[in-house]
Amino acid sequence: MTPLTDTAAAPSSPRPAWLASGAEGVPLGSAFLRLFGGEGQRHLAELEVSVHPAERRRGVGTALLDAAVGAARADRRRAVVAQAPEGSPGDAFLAAHGFRRVLPLTYARLELAGADPGHFTRILEQPCPGYHLIDWTGVVPPELAENYAASRRAMDDMPMGDTDYGTVVWDVERVVAAAEAIAKRGDSLHTVAAVHTASGTIVGFSELVLPGDGRGSDKSKSEGQHYGTAVLPEHRGHALGLWMKAKAILHAHHLDPRLALLTDTAADNAPMRQVNDVLGYRPTHTAIEYQLDL
Repeated sequence: MTPLTDTAAAPSSPRPAWLASGAEGVPLGSAFLRLFGGEGQRHLAELEVSVHPAERRRGVGTALLDAAVGAARADRRRAVVAQAPEGSPGDAFLAAHGFRRVLPLTYARLELAGADPGHFTRILEQPCPGYHLIDWTGVVPPELAENYAASRRAMDDMPMGDTDYGTVVWDVERVVAAAEAIAKRGDSLHTVAAVHTASGTIVGFSELVLPGDGRGSDKSKSEGQHYGTAVLPEHRGHALGLWMKAKAILHAHHLDPRLALLTDTAADNAPMRQVNDVLGYRPTHTAIEYQLDL
């Protein structure tokens, strides 16, 4: 078992790693442990374990798990979360090693090549009195930064099942760092925000990560990924989530209609799953979030 250094880890979230090798140094599997460092989540770690299919059921995964869980205990974490597709070997592995199921997630996909842009345009043409949309690519403009960071509390009550997820505390520094981290890895973050017109307050947002620099420049990648979409509780019930996502999809379609867009939603988040259905997302599989209490 060889400890590794993950060069892609963020300074605020160290990510120790381990490589399991055979007697002759042949790699058999790996583990990564993200140690959340932000305020409200310092109790939590996130685990990824991968073992070559030919080496499974020989104790490799258990050895990797023991190393990672030992590191989490040493760092005084109280919970480790991990995810696996339902019915997969990883699903069975986590259940057999003391993890408990805490949250089913529905994954879905939208192929832009088969989508009608007019459908999204018609959604945007539906009146939404008292609100309007704005958008930007990359880091939030300085004049919007405080307003946007304050709107991030819209995620505080998102369905998380029995996960001991804590609370993500967002400020301008964190918002900027997240966009910069996405750009550093070669992708771009496109954000659509809903604004309460009378007050000028940002009351909702939808984030879409796209390949390349956000101008359709990286044709080697074929998928974009929706990150968070949320509306402040006092402004829900106006179809703002649908509105924002439709605008984000049109933006992606304009850049490259060959893209596919991916999203995942808690299985019990009926409102957002309905939004995805209306937009044409089709479920691909279910994954299970597991938690080990330390």
